[in-house]
Amino acid sequence: MPKPLKIILIAAAIIAVVFGIWYFTSNSDSDQSSLTLYGNIDIRQVELSFHDPEHIAEMKVKEGDLVAKDQLLAIQDLERYQYKMEIAEAKLEAQRQLVERLITGTRPEDIRKAEDEMKAVEAEVIFDKKEYDRLKKLVKKKLTSVESLDRARARLASDRRKLQALKESYQLAVIGPRKEDIAQAKALLKANESELMLAKKIWHDAHLYSPSKGIIQDRILEPGDMADNRTPVFTLALIDPVWARVYVPEQRLGQIKYGMPAIIKTDSYPDKTYQGWVGFISPTAEFTPKTVETPELRTSLVYQVRVFACNANNELRLGMPVSVEIDILSTIKNTRLCPQ
Repeated sequence: MPKPLKIILIAAAIIAVVFGIWYFTSNSDSDQSSLTLYGNIDIRQVELSFHDPEHIAEMKVKEGDLVAKDQLLAIQDLERYQYKMEIAEAKLEAQRQLVERLITGTRPEDIRKAEDEMKAVEAEVIFDKKEYDRLKKLVKKKLTSVESLDRARARLASDRRKLQALKESYQLAVIGPRKEDIAQAKALLKANESELMLAKKIWHDAHLYSPSKGIIQDRILEPGDMADNRTPVFTLALIDPVWARVYVPEQRLGQIKYGMPAIIKTDSYPDKTYQGWVGFISPTAEFTPKTVETPELRTSLVYQVRVFACNANNELRLGMPVSVEIDILSTIKNTRLCPQ
């Protein structure tokens, strides 16, 4: 081999060794103080719908609107719900009056009236008895007909039965309503109270409120559409929590603990960093998602990790690519880093 060619090959070998040392040194975590991962921003989404079927009367927000917790978003047609509530209120009031009447008992005026009716029939019975006895003597003397005696006997028996009924009515008026009747009336009153509460709940459910602070992502229905619990009206993207979904290879999993602080960076805001912390480590492995790695690495098993982020200005959006640096030497555990 010619000497110049030999010198060139030796020089090339030396350059290759130096380059390899530099490459592996620059691509390894020599200080092992942090772990850099890559992924995308993820958030929770809520599909908001009404409970009962009815036409939508009014929509208060549109796509892109920032809404607060408990903010009114939409209203159904309330006419039918209002009628149901008024019917329930009327039934409740009627039953309440019945219970009050039963508890109060028979009025003194009614008791006196029953007593007067009883005494009036007592007087009629006394008269009927005297008339019957008189006619009985006359029949023996054949001074009157037997038919007159029979009519007097029938009238006396009828008035006695009437007197017995009035005596029982008078006694019941003095005693008052039965405790069983009062208990039944109270049970119906409780049922009517629940019916009114249900009518009010249905009326309230015809108003759609935001369960949390967020952004209206989709406005699916419009005023006039029929809405029920099977058809979402809005899709709400929650602002908090926001996290970076990243994947850790099995050999690095042991370096990550809950609560470790992290720094999140994006291409959209290259000069800004966002504080974060490890809030979830998947208990099960999965193959590397196709959107994250090259085809050669898709057969590698990884673990999903969620790094929750501080997003005060709402700059981190769903699907945004991010890089995450986790401080694996930190002793902080399970601590929320965002200022309250």
